[in-house]
Amino acid sequence: MLYSSKAHQVVLIVTCWLSGIATCLLFLQYSQSNFQSLVFPSKQGKTLSEISLDDIPKEVTTPAVQKDKPILLLWVWPENYRFDLSDCQTYYNIDGCRIIDDRNLYNQADAVLIFHKSISWDLSNLPPSPRPAFQRWIWFHVESPTNTHRIPGLENLFNLTLSYRRDADISVRYPLTVSKTPIKGFEIPKKDKLVCWFVSNTNPSTGTGTRMKFYEEFKKHINIDIFGNMAGNHLKDEEYFPTMSSCKFYLSFENSIHKDYITEKFNGPVSVGTVPVVLGPPRENYEQFAPHNSFIHVNDFASPLDLANYLLQLDKDDEAYSRYFDWRKHVNATRHLNNLKQEFVTYICHACEYIGVHKEYKEAHDIYKWYFS
Repeated sequence: MLYSSKAHQVVLIVTCWLSGIATCLLFLQYSQSNFQSLVFPSKQGKTLSEISLDDIPKEVTTPAVQKDKPILLLWVWPENYRFDLSDCQTYYNIDGCRIIDDRNLYNQADAVLIFHKSISWDLSNLPPSPRPAFQRWIWFHVESPTNTHRIPGLENLFNLTLSYRRDADISVRYPLTVSKTPIKGFEIPKKDKLVCWFVSNTNPSTGTGTRMKFYEEFKKHINIDIFGNMAGNHLKDEEYFPTMSSCKFYLSFENSIHKDYITEKFNGPVSVGTVPVVLGPPRENYEQFAPHNSFIHVNDFASPLDLANYLLQLDKDDEAYSRYFDWRKHVNATRHLNNLKQEFVTYICHACEYIGVHKEYKEAHDIYKWYFS
């Protein structure tokens, strides 16, 4: 039945205001244009699909989210880097959850993603308690233990962990992808530099002492091209990977040494056709993520001098150097994102993918004992 008279419209408008949004939307299906002209005079010409909650008077609506997918509430934007909440579907084809950042919908969220570095020391900016019984809190932290503040009181608050660690509930890494068939077409890029290092952080309080001590001795025996704050030679984003690929070897020196802490410093060079020289956890840990012949580990040499001599020898032996790329016949490397905002997008999308698949409830006890072990 269609309503056209003003009297009928007024009656139904009053009904809407008394009974709430559900009745309004039901009537909207029958008399969309007339209803809009009365209740939404500034929204005339919109279709039903274009009407949003913002168009409806605040006093007649209660925030609601469709529960067709699990809801992931982003409690704080990490480092205040913001992005379009549809990016997970746009760029990664991840559509297993609905990401929101509206804290008014806290009680409807299936999971809440909480960025560790944003938590106040007194915990005053955490979500309110008691939390809904079905809700899971995700501890979101990708820094190494050396660079982690142990905020008291967090040990037993979380259900899930998101970290670089392999044994995290949601492990976020830049994977090497194994191919079942040989990969054709890879060629070693042209090289005009021997050893390169992109480095900005030289602060010993962040754990950089070990790598700086090694570098100071190493540079006495071989030429190293330095880029970054340490050299006052910043690269533009578009120069980053081309410059890295022009180096035969790249110093993939982590700022601190911990289990599984193998960052973009490793993935970057292997993805662009450069051999990483790694300083970090033991070789066995690297081999859990990458082929044993895709990198050179400083621990395999008695001294920085011995390592320098080996690299100089490889520089003169093209055949021996090329063997460090044999793995490319069967494995692809995913280029890391040289942009912190994009990295956070990737991490959050991983969390969305996880809660879309894993519906079970669990608890993470004493995350510090786990993380600092």
